[in-house]
Amino acid sequence: MKAVVLAAGEGTRMRPLTANLPKPLLPVAGKPFLRHTLEAIRDAGIVDVTVLVGWQGHRIRERFGRGEDLGMRLAYEEQTERLGTAHAIGSLRAHVDGPFLSINGDVVVSGEALRGLVAHANKVGGPGLAVAEVPDPRPFGVVEMDDGRVVALEEKPRSPRTNLINAGIYVFEPDIFPLIDRTPRSPRGEFEITDTIRSLFATRDVFGYRLPGEWIDVGRPWDLLRANAALLRGLKGAVHGDVEAGATLVGPVLVEPGATVRHGSYVEGPAILGPRADVGPNCYVRPSTTIGPGAKVGNACEVKNSIVMADTHVPHQNYVGDSILGERCNLGAGTKVANLRLDESTIKVLWKGAEVDTGLRKLGVIMGDDVKVGINASIDTGTIIGEGSFIGPGATVRGNVAPRSRIY
Repeated sequence: MKAVVLAAGEGTRMRPLTANLPKPLLPVAGKPFLRHTLEAIRDAGIVDVTVLVGWQGHRIRERFGRGEDLGMRLAYEEQTERLGTAHAIGSLRAHVDGPFLSINGDVVVSGEALRGLVAHANKVGGPGLAVAEVPDPRPFGVVEMDDGRVVALEEKPRSPRTNLINAGIYVFEPDIFPLIDRTPRSPRGEFEITDTIRSLFATRDVFGYRLPGEWIDVGRPWDLLRANAALLRGLKGAVHGDVEAGATLVGPVLVEPGATVRHGSYVEGPAILGPRADVGPNCYVRPSTTIGPGAKVGNACEVKNSIVMADTHVPHQNYVGDSILGERCNLGAGTKVANLRLDESTIKVLWKGAEVDTGLRKLGVIMGDDVKVGINASIDTGTIIGEGSFIGPGATVRGNVAPRSRIY
């Protein structure tokens, strides 16, 4: 069996993190997001994979090449016009010649789960889709099943009849392509794979496979934190860099080559300190944290459950919790990030022009690339700061800060 990965989207829902970097290359648990997907596919026993790329697709090609270091054979297809999932899958027909696995490039799933899906597909010998159970299925395609078969599929219903949703992972056969060709545009002007699957119901059974373990849809910036924590759970600690005497590592901590952990640092795993990262002296790195290549966490700083991207500095008397800091950012001495409301209610953010409840009790800042913050600044819970912004000394920021803003 071959596989296709749909990774051509512009990632506009992930701004400001994707202002400069394509979504498949966003770092999660020490690796580009797409690498986790490819490794899960490989662990399911599939090595022939085509990746559908779009915006900045050349960077994805350059990063993964032909897949040799993954033990895979990678091919690429460029999608210049994005017209829905059915259109995306249809554009890959030249790369498959039998049953194939299709996976959306923005979901987190284990190799074990994909292996189970493939084994089930081989057993029943037909097309199918993976389903996941979620607390609130309304934002997704909701699936109804009967005796292992999918009998109904409805997009974003107001009153869902089940908690099972379409997980964006499918096993199709080449007979899906003529159905895609006959799929009409939806009211939003796209060719929806759910419409294609409904037409497939008329010709044959479509099985549903409940994914074991955790499934995460990474559709919004703060979803990266959940993905980061989930992917770090299986981390095996190792020291390939320099850990000075007087530094303490507790639990699984991966210290990458060229990284330095200085005297007085206390690092609790699971955590990754990337290549050339500089941690300490006298700092506290708490679990579910990824410190990127060349990043700095300095004296009297505390970082927890966060992603600090490449060459970003958290250098002096800073607190950063439940946050994502883009590349090449710098926090001035004494800058603090709030991550918990005083009333302890869930964090709401201004996102795409509307207030959205993240469902998270703790969420700090989502910070784009090249943001500079002055000394003693305060960043409120759920703040989104656009790339290239400057936050002046002593400033307090909250809400949504537009790219390249100046705040004093």
